Amino acid sequence: MPGGLRQFRRAIVIARALARHDALFPLERLGAPRPLLRCAAAFLLVRRAGTASRPGERLKAALTELGPAFVKIGQALSVRPDLIGNEIADDLSSLQDRMPAFDGAEARSAVEAELGERLSERFSSFDGEAVAAASIAQVHRAVTTEGAEVAVKVLRPGVEAAFARDLELARWAAGMTEKFFPGLRRLRPLDVADTIVRTVEIEMDLRLEAAAADELRENLADEPGFSVPEVDWSRSGRRVLTTRWVEAAPIHDLPTTPGAPDPRAVVANFSRVFFLQVFRDGFFHADLHPGNLFVDPDGVVHAVDFGIMGRLDRPTRRYLAEMLYGFLTRDYAHVANVHIRAGYVPAHHSAEEFAQAARAVAEPVLGLPLNRISLARLLAQLFAVTERFDMRTQPQLLLLQKTMLVAEGVGRELCPDANMWELARPLIEDWMSRNAGPEARVRETAGAFLDRLERLPRLMDELEKKAGTAPAAARRKPAWPLWVAAAAAVAFVAFVGLTAL
Repeated sequence: MPGGLRQFRRAIVIARALARHDALFPLERLGAPRPLLRCAAAFLLVRRAGTASRPGERLKAALTELGPAFVKIGQALSVRPDLIGNEIADDLSSLQDRMPAFDGAEARSAVEAELGERLSERFSSFDGEAVAAASIAQVHRAVTTEGAEVAVKVLRPGVEAAFARDLELARWAAGMTEKFFPGLRRLRPLDVADTIVRTVEIEMDLRLEAAAADELRENLADEPGFSVPEVDWSRSGRRVLTTRWVEAAPIHDLPTTPGAPDPRAVVANFSRVFFLQVFRDGFFHADLHPGNLFVDPDGVVHAVDFGIMGRLDRPTRRYLAEMLYGFLTRDYAHVANVHIRAGYVPAHHSAEEFAQAARAVAEPVLGLPLNRISLARLLAQLFAVTERFDMRTQPQLLLLQKTMLVAEGVGRELCPDANMWELARPLIEDWMSRNAGPEARVRETAGAFLDRLERLPRLMDELEKKAGTAPAAARRKPAWPLWVAAAAAVAFVAFVGLTAL
């Protein structure tokens, strides 16, 4: 079946599922007239299912029926009450870790198939009932033959094929958007879809999740207030991941747990660790919903589920730090200059006009009481008004902005009168002084100079090889132009390096 027709048929299936659960209302919020949606539902010839009265419950039922890719969409919406409202967000929150589990016998068979051994040879006990179930995998509690308590994560049967079908639809829809809606090309829908595809592909190979957990654990080994469980590599594979069992309470239970640690101290610790992940290491946990966070009686925050991780290179981290610092200090001229210097806003645009736009979106947010200030929402509004400045969507920043929003929600739930960014402000200022000042730029430029200098011999080798494979007539030409070009390159790089120093 041709790709376009196949995707159109899948789109009809999706529309019918939404109509059957009376969950077409998101289209109405996007501007579709209600009578048109009712006519569409009638045209699709569906009979409504279930008795759920709340919109969020109806949408959750439809997304669950449509499969794991749409459950992922529901999870993303559950942390955006600013878009869908608090009631719907609350209803969708159960998609995070309270999905229906598949049969324990299937999980046992999957573990045996992956490890190539009988279950009893690797585990002295294995609970058949899952302790948590999400859209891609579920977790079982077990004890190894050495007596260690572990959590065993097992992919859902057939999940790869289900995701492949709907991710193909997402890329097709993104391509159609770019083709027929030129005004939306700056949002880079295909790049965003490709980012989602890569993220899901990583999430469905549990070996990569194990590596991410290991890397994050190494990065934060010196942080006593944060813990990442050790990976049992001998009991892990592509479809199975085994880690140390975490004995701690879900973070959302902290406010109601007698004798629990001080929530404000937990938020301060959480803010510090989140800042270190993003700015110091450039490698952060990008799925920090409450179902993935636990707190023990000592106040240590334990993170699990490392399928979605984000990476930021040093220039992007410096841009973020300078931008956030500019907003926190209300220095909008600095915010504008940072965007132009980073190349996110073309240099032909007026820095003064961009500073005015930054002020327009920031003041309503920064003017709120401290405990209600959300830098994640500020960034979302900034991205929304940058069309007139030709600022293209940065997929890696969208992932961070989504993660920031979830982290803020966790902090606000634990301690409503605290603001995680104000708690992290000394860290931001210290990082700025060490990594974004004149001395840091000199170091970075000098490092770039040395890097280019190291690449020159390889460049010369490539030029000589090209000269050697040229036709005989061309080889008879003197090679001095190549050497002149190389000398000029060396002189230029040296000039840049000496200027920086």
